[in-house]
Amino acid sequence: MSTPGVLSFTQQAWEQVLAKVKRAVVYLDAACAESLHWGCGSSRLLEAVGNSACYLREFEPAAVGGGAEHPKAVFVLSCLLKGRTVETLRDIICRSHFQYCVVVTAVNHAVHLTANHVPPAAAAELEGQQPVFEQLEEKLCEWMGNMNYTAEVLHVPLLLAPAAPHLALTPAFASLFPLLPQDVHILNRARPDKRRLGNLAEVDATTLTPELLLTIRCLVSGLSSLCEHLGVREECFAVGSLSRIIAADLANFAPAKNRRKTATGRASVVFVDRTLDLTGAVGHHGDNLVEKILSVLPQLPGHTNDVMVNMVELTALQAEEENQNIVAPGCLAQSNDPAAKALWEALLNTKHKEAVMEVRRHLVEAASRENLPIKMSMGRVTPGQLTSYIHLFKNNLKALRNHCGLLQLGLATVQTLKHLQTAKWDNFLAFERLLLQSIGESTMSVVLNQLLPMIKPSNQRTNDDYSPEELLVLLIYIYSVSGEFSVDKDLGEGEEKVKKALAQVFCEESELSPLLQKITGCDSSINLTFHKSRSAMDELFTSLRDIAGARNLMKQFKSVYVPGNHTHQASYKPLLKQVVEEIFNPERPDPVDIEHMSSGLTDLLKTGFSMFMKVSRPHPSDHTLLILFVVGGVTVSEAKMIKDLVPSLKPGAQRYVPGIPRGSAHDMGKERRASQTPWLSQNKQLVLLLTLGPCVRICSRISVLFFWFFFFGLTPWLVES
Repeated sequence: MSTPGVLSFTQQAWEQVLAKVKRAVVYLDAACAESLHWGCGSSRLLEAVGNSACYLREFEPAAVGGGAEHPKAVFVLSCLLKGRTVETLRDIICRSHFQYCVVVTAVNHAVHLTANHVPPAAAAELEGQQPVFEQLEEKLCEWMGNMNYTAEVLHVPLLLAPAAPHLALTPAFASLFPLLPQDVHILNRARPDKRRLGNLAEVDATTLTPELLLTIRCLVSGLSSLCEHLGVREECFAVGSLSRIIAADLANFAPAKNRRKTATGRASVVFVDRTLDLTGAVGHHGDNLVEKILSVLPQLPGHTNDVMVNMVELTALQAEEENQNIVAPGCLAQSNDPAAKALWEALLNTKHKEAVMEVRRHLVEAASRENLPIKMSMGRVTPGQLTSYIHLFKNNLKALRNHCGLLQLGLATVQTLKHLQTAKWDNFLAFERLLLQSIGESTMSVVLNQLLPMIKPSNQRTNDDYSPEELLVLLIYIYSVSGEFSVDKDLGEGEEKVKKALAQVFCEESELSPLLQKITGCDSSINLTFHKSRSAMDELFTSLRDIAGARNLMKQFKSVYVPGNHTHQASYKPLLKQVVEEIFNPERPDPVDIEHMSSGLTDLLKTGFSMFMKVSRPHPSDHTLLILFVVGGVTVSEAKMIKDLVPSLKPGAQRYVPGIPRGSAHDMGKERRASQTPWLSQNKQLVLLLTLGPCVRICSRISVLFFWFFFFGLTPWLVES
């Protein structure tokens, strides 16, 4: 049996699905496809289907149905079986000739009861029964046209997309984002007959919209399944308002009570709101190759965490733009290629320079194993040098097949190093460092004035100048790192100048990017007037002020800015780093901003007695497994920082985490084989980082932020309902 971890959790879940798909037409939604992509690869699904002609289709209203030669269908879905999802199921089945339908949902039956407004007391009486699934099975037979046909509805926890042993993503919840102060006003408008909320500290589960609350419950359902797989009883902690609600829901999740009674291990789960520190999400201080790859290469369609790698270099086609769409793109996820997976994990865990050298080393070793005529060259690794190594595989089909995953990562590296945006990375970094010095020495209005000369219309911009999207990145950086500041007349005038300049630049764009379309509400620059653009800027700066005030309710983690002095320049200290340092503080003070969420009467009594007796309160470092869950995304650099930080704070802690696959990084494999102790022993501190979705692409980072800001916070959930 494999070591419990995010990879085995995902793979075991998919094994349950694969057991159902033989000779079936398989429909997947985007989030489940992404989980499969990172967990075990589409090739594993193709093998399980077994047909010479495989039928994999996207789950959508326009999806092609199954003909008479396709009697079996399997639907793999990440969401609740309710509303539009059920309507889409009905439409596909009614235009098909299915006689056997299997519907797999990643959301357990208890959440379906909640979604159908079954009171908790009644739901408790239905333990062991699945009436919602049974009713849907009857409907499936009805839609197939014969009540004697076979229908099956089951829950499989397809929550995670494991990007690495220490990092897992939850693609189904990629758009879930922490609340901002302006969202309090929206919540108040949605509940006019109830007590008005003053700030985010007063927001709890009872004040949220039903749609958002259901989404949180779906996430909690998946996390509970993960804890069950790991064999742990979890203590829940939170930093931030939405994290507090999610942590409380997990701590009091009724279906988990029996599981916790029999759990042999213990774990701390710490939820952290991304909005408390957006500096790390948009900054360029991370010296990591993967972060640059994810920032500059085009996104893989339908995915939130992977990119398209142009594979034309390995064909006889000319490497021209019109040929790029002829050949299927490569990607970063190589779940079935041990060598490529080892390289991928090395890229995640090393700095840029070492990562490029690691790519060269892997290419040289692969070429040597295939007896290809490689010419060694010493010194600095260049894109041209890597390309020459990759071209050695071009006309050797056997070598191509053997090292396809490695070549995809190699080409991703080459294309990133050659990209114009990569050359701009250092410019961003230099300006961000300048901003850090200015913030400590000048007022906010002076800092904004430094930005004004950089705001240029498209007809005046060169490749070295900043685009409107990049200027927005810098604005988020400025407001997030500054934190709370005094508002005066000079600041108002400075903001007005920037608003006016940006509004004019937006109007003069020949074509609006998807992000600018979201911000302005216009799908074409022709329809964008200065008035609309200016209104969008007013809303933008309201959001920026909310970002600056996101840590106002914090007492300990109130700042991510470290002022300079005579010996050191001003710097940025990531909030995640502060949280981890506080967790592993050897003096173990009671956490101030890391709030423990009680899971029952025992915890409440313990907390109460601790106020006047020497009763130790729960602490995140109490247990040997720490799960950090960043609500809103994490960068690759932050994941690496946490992975490197824990051993330095806790001497003797193991550097590996649960779920490292066999045949991945060789040194980690040796370390695990040498150890005979259980994975949850007392002398280890294992850290696992989970996140809703990575903030690793500059454009997609701010796209998610502004989707919430300019659709008025919670409105997307109201629209979807």
